[in-house]
Amino acid sequence: MSDEKRALREIVGKLVVTKEGKRIGFVNDITFETRSGELIQLVLKNPTNYTQNLNLERSNHGEILVPHNSIMAIGDFIVVSEEDLK
Repeated sequence: MSDEKRALREIVGKLVVTKEGKRIGFVNDITFETRSGELIQLVLKNPTNYTQNLNLERSNHGEILVPHNSIMAIGDFIVVSEEDLK
């Protein structure tokens, strides 16, 4: 993913899909490094059943977390590399 900066409102609510087109949920929030503003993880809401097949980290509240290094593109939806999720 490029280093371009995006506003949180541009990311929250977007559908997250794998590059193969499998839906995994919607962005509820993000975690980021406070000093640099660097994105760390996407926090999902409404995760699909497909996320059960993935070995994704969970927050203390049980929310599914998608690591930033799996993000391939951000447009109308967010595309992630499934290989980087396992």
